[in-house]
Amino acid sequence: MARIDALLRDAADRIGGDSPRLDAEILLAHVLGKPRSHLYAWPERKLDANQCDAFTRLVEQRIVGEPVAYLVGEQEFWSLPLTVTPAVLIPRPETERLVELALTLHPEPVADVLDLGTGSGAIAIALATERPGWRLLATDISEAALDVARINAERHRCRNLDFAQGNWYDAAPATRRFDLIVSNPPYVRNDDPHLQQGDVRFEPEGALTSGHGGLDDIRRIAAGAREHLRPGGWLLVEHGYDQAVEAGEIFREAGLSEVRCEPDLGGRDRVTLGRYRPDDL
Repeated sequence: MARIDALLRDAADRIGGDSPRLDAEILLAHVLGKPRSHLYAWPERKLDANQCDAFTRLVEQRIVGEPVAYLVGEQEFWSLPLTVTPAVLIPRPETERLVELALTLHPEPVADVLDLGTGSGAIAIALATERPGWRLLATDISEAALDVARINAERHRCRNLDFAQGNWYDAAPATRRFDLIVSNPPYVRNDDPHLQQGDVRFEPEGALTSGHGGLDDIRRIAAGAREHLRPGGWLLVEHGYDQAVEAGEIFREAGLSEVRCEPDLGGRDRVTLGRYRPDDL
């Protein structure tokens, strides 16, 4: 048997990295089935052998780099707890900027929205919960990812959200037009050294990489936007901090207007958006 405070100190020393104490607290709270506040309220509590063993196993997995979100099966996004598995990317805080922009660009209570490459469903579910009058369609090429997204949609009672399997626009009905198309597509370069570092080593590569320059999927999404947007509708795509200029050129070449890039909360170029205006063509 060992005390909570001693277990956390030892685990944080062993885990290392950017946030070892936080990682240790999340893992231990998961083992105990308690909020992290419980660890602060009862630091002297002693765990039994089974709890210590379970915590030790999780710490050892974290030491070799396995993401905390996969170890506990959950990640928060837009203040919503979401189920995550190795079949989907782990939702990241910077992607919340895309949600903010979508809500700002279309404040009306009714809209048709397409989320391409939904993964865990994070973007679509955030929008669905904020705008219950919107009708959303979320697509993904991976049926395993869609299984996770459906679990999350059911968890948050998103009755205004449907799912379809297919590659980008292939999954969307040919006759349906949307007021907003949103996407956090793969945008990492195939040879990016960061793919061999940190949490991304455990995430699905197909959801991360997109050709030599990392822009192949953004080109596909932009190229099909006009055929699927209503006049006046917007396309919003997340990308890497150093891809704003290229993404903007891709949007303009695809015939979109009012193209601009918006930064994330850290001030990094993050979301490029453009509007379909037939009169401008």
